[in-house]
Parts: sequence; C-alpha cells; structure tokens
Amino acid sequence: MISVDKVKPVPCPYEKRCGGCQLRHLSYTEQLRRKQGRCIALLGPFGHVQPILGMEEPARYRNKVHAAFGLDRKRKPVCGIYQPGSHAIVPVEDCLIEDAESDAVIRQIRDMLPRYRIQTFDERSGTGWLRHVLVRRGFATGQLMVVLVAVSPIFKLQKPFLKELLEKFPAITTVVLNINDRFGPVVLGTREKVLCGPGYIEDVLCGKRFRISPRSFYQINPVQTETLYGKAIELAGLSGTETVLDAYCGIGTIGICLADKARQVIGVELNRDAVKDAIGNARLNGLKNCWFTAGDAGESLEAMARDGFRPDVVIMDPPRSGSDERFLSCVLKAAPPKVIYVSCDPETLARDLKILTQGGYQVRHIQPVDMFPFTEHVESVVLMSRAGVECTV
Repeated sequence: MISVDKVKPVPCPYEKRCGGCQLRHLSYTEQLRRKQGRCIALLGPFGHVQPILGMEEPARYRNKVHAAFGLDRKRKPVCGIYQPGSHAIVPVEDCLIEDAESDAVIRQIRDMLPRYRIQTFDERSGTGWLRHVLVRRGFATGQLMVVLVAVSPIFKLQKPFLKELLEKFPAITTVVLNINDRFGPVVLGTREKVLCGPGYIEDVLCGKRFRISPRSFYQINPVQTETLYGKAIELAGLSGTETVLDAYCGIGTIGICLADKARQVIGVELNRDAVKDAIGNARLNGLKNCWFTAGDAGESLEAMARDGFRPDVVIMDPPRSGSDERFLSCVLKAAPPKVIYVSCDPETLARDLKILTQGGYQVRHIQPVDMFPFTEHVESVVLMSRAGVECTV
C-alpha cells in the first residue's frame, strides 16, 4: 500500500504524459491549501468558507477504473489512458489514485489477450475487437465488476478466458460485455450482454446498500462521498416531518441516504435508466417513503407549485456545468425554506449562488470537500434558506 506523504509531493512515473493529476507536484497539504484558496476567492463573497475537509489517506480512492486498449509499435497489446488532446495511449501499469486490485485485473486481461487470440481495436484500420476495460469495485463489499467494451458481441474462447480470470480474481462477481461499434469519445455503448453473475455489484454508502450497473452514476470516491453526504444531511436539519425534493437524483444516493430522517423523498432525474436504478435501490433498502420519477426537475417544481405544494427542502446535485436558469427560477418561484446545493465546480456554483441570493435566499454555510485528491477538482456543499427560516449549523 502506497502511503501518501502530506508534506512532500509523491512522484508518479506517468505524471508528465498522463495529465490526470494536475496537482501531483504539490504535497497534499499544499493541494488542500490551494483548493481552499480557490473556494474562498469564488465563494467568499457569499459568506464564510469553512476549512476544506480532506482525506486521511488520499491514495487509491477511485472505485472506478477505466483503461483504453491498443497496440504499441511492436504490435503488442497495451492498456492505459489517453494522452490529453489525443487518442495516443499512455501505458499505465499502476495508478496511485486508482484501486490497486482493479488495476491488477486490467493488467491480467492485457497479459491474457495474446494467449486467447484477442485483438485490440485499431481505430485507423477499424480492425480488432477489444476497445476498453472498465472495472468497478464496491469498497464496502469488496465486489468487483469487469466490463469488456468490444466492437461486436461475438466473444470467441469466452468460457476459458472467464474461467482463468475468475480463478485469478475470486472477488469478481460479474462480467459484462458492452458493445460499442461507433467512433467517438463515448466509452460505453448502449447494448450489453451479461457473461456471468448478476450484471451489477453492490456497495454500502452511509449505511444504505446500492446496486451499481455498468452505466450507473456512482461517486468515484466512496470515502469522501460519506463525508459530503453526511454534511449535506446535517445541514438539512431534518426532523422527520419534511418533504425533500432530490433534484438531479441519479440512482437516488443522496435521497436514499437521508430518507430515514424525512417524511418523504421525491427524486427527479432525466436519465430513465438511472431512475430505474433509484427505484430498485429504494426497494433494496426497504424504503417506502421514496418516490423517483423520470423528468425535468424544474417542471416537477412547477407542477408542485401549481398544485399548491412545495417541498420543505430541495437538494440539488447538478453536473459540473451547474444548474440551468429555468430550474433556478423554478426554485425561486416555489421558494422552499431550505436549499442544499452540492456542487462539483465552485465556478458554476458561484454563478448559481448569485442568482439564488438575488432572488431572496441567504447563504448560511459553505463547506468544501476534497473528493478528488491530486486533481484541480473540488466539491462543495452549501446551505441556503429564505429570510426568517431558522438554521442551526
């Protein structure tokens, strides 16, 4: 296990070509100081920014590992990540921020390819079969999912290949073949074939169990996700009588984690596959006060307002691009007493906070959380309330 020195930068042999860890040249202490400064510069005008919550052990935190496959100059299979701005593969044996066992699975698959006559895909000639390998791991359960991304569903020598892989890694509980025969930057295609196991793995987050399928959105860093969600739930200050709207709910993680503290949770998400996962996850945890629906969160808020109903708390966790003006205007019209904004980009968060504060909300608490050590990214959770609403934080 690689221990991260919080005082000295931890060297990486792929740093110059990879580009994934923009802050690898800094010690972890300096990284946190830099992220804190960025949050203060962008969010400070709205209120006091709490000290950033970092990790005790900021290494091997990624539970989702993706490797592109190709050929080197000697026509031998290689795996790694794309160099920034190109499709040239940087061969990576072991990444300091990725789960070590997942990396080992990918190396094993690479080494097995010649013996099973499996060709990696060549974009220039359009020949070959295997394009990518995706490995997801449940940190709490230890379960591993392997997703082979190929150009066709025909998998010769499938049985002996899987037999060897599963014998080598007993933690693998499912293997899925994903078919992607299109050119472009999208890794996963829309067709899938389960080769063994149930087609999903399970993990535990904040005491709740979640099923994760190949295309499910699930937070990359489960350790810090518990910190982030725990802070969001704390700031919501639920007493058990509230109706919570979980906007941009994904597979329902935040809503399900706080469901025990609310009267009811209504989750809204555009992605229908994610909504199916959310419904299944609520059922998996025996929750009867959660409802998830596919649709636009802003339209749902408008419909609630027309019916004379408003949620007590809105929790929003939009993509990196932030929320859209329509949804924010719907929040201002519905005027829920509290809004919890979970953000993965302080720049778009600052933009959206300006709209909400101009519309009558007051920022009560700003808490940065380091979800992605060694990168520039920083998440934040912000509590806002209408004037006159009591908030104890």
